[in-house]
Amino acid sequence: MNPIRLSDVSDSCALLKPALENAFAQVLAEGNFIKGAPVAEFVHYLSEYLQGPQVIPCGNGTDALQIALMALDLPPGSEVIVPVFNYVSAVEAIALLGLVPVFADVLPGTFTIDPDSAAAKISYKTRAIIAVHLFGQCADLKALTELARKHDLFLMEDNAQSLGAQFVAANGFRYFAGTVGHIGTTSFFPTKMLGALGDGGALFTKDEDLATILRQIASHGQSRKYTYERIGVNSRLDTLQAAFLSIKLKYLNANIGQRQLLAQKYDQNLQESHFIQVPKRADYSTHVFNQYVVQVPAGHRNNLRAFLLQKQIPTAVYYATPLHLQPAYQYLGNFAGDFPVAENICQKVIALPLHPSLTLEQADYISSSIQEYVQKVS
Repeated sequence: MNPIRLSDVSDSCALLKPALENAFAQVLAEGNFIKGAPVAEFVHYLSEYLQGPQVIPCGNGTDALQIALMALDLPPGSEVIVPVFNYVSAVEAIALLGLVPVFADVLPGTFTIDPDSAAAKISYKTRAIIAVHLFGQCADLKALTELARKHDLFLMEDNAQSLGAQFVAANGFRYFAGTVGHIGTTSFFPTKMLGALGDGGALFTKDEDLATILRQIASHGQSRKYTYERIGVNSRLDTLQAAFLSIKLKYLNANIGQRQLLAQKYDQNLQESHFIQVPKRADYSTHVFNQYVVQVPAGHRNNLRAFLLQKQIPTAVYYATPLHLQPAYQYLGNFAGDFPVAENICQKVIALPLHPSLTLEQADYISSSIQEYVQKVS
């Protein structure tokens, strides 16, 4: 059996090496490394894949969040509600713009923002909610859309981890994650669902006026060359990464299918265990499994991870500390115990290896190793 990796960046690139090398040679020959034709081509392909939103490429996923918030033109001191169990990017962007992050707790099964907790946090200063689609699955966009409409709030979607996932509406119609709210964002970090060979990001919107503003902000605020319509930033997806991403986009659905197959294998092997809680599937979303995150009893995580590592099985923890307990955000005045669901989850979550290069044999080996640990401690 081949060595087990937590992610498969090198393996996925090796499979596409001839196409990637050809794209590199073409970009090198043309010499147009910024705003070359492959950028517009990738934007077209991604918009087509997502059923038609405006796509604005940028330098990375964190830039995308900042650009989105800048485009909303919120007054200083405005509050933006964001899940407390999450990577730091969204909160970072909020704080950097002089806005106030307001944390909401998350749902215990899906790890996404709890609409009831978000509703309880709304004040006269609230201007926006950020729905984070975590680990490959949509947040409850029906409830969040209704909440945003009721209180006249902007709804943003942070879709860094769930590109290709679909929100299932009550009428059965499906919308791609990132295309439901006023603005969606994503990341092309190498380990994401659609990963570059470097960095990159994008924004999505169905509002053409908003798309124009987003494009301007991403290019120094320019409405045309050397005419600065608004304050902006310099955030671009370069030609080479765009060329690579167009190639990888062709395989995104196959990537998703393989991840779902492996997740099903894990489910079959582990779901009967009293010890392991497998990922919950929301009935309002498909799941693309950027991560396969299980929960184990508090106090067992470190021992289980060490046991698996002895068997050459790498794991990761996303995330060990909720954002309200991070040193940088103590100024917001939150305390331990304020977000019990997130605090509980942070003690229990483990991400198992899951990527298209993982074999069913390896998934079985990982599962049996976990079962061996459970028998040992039972």
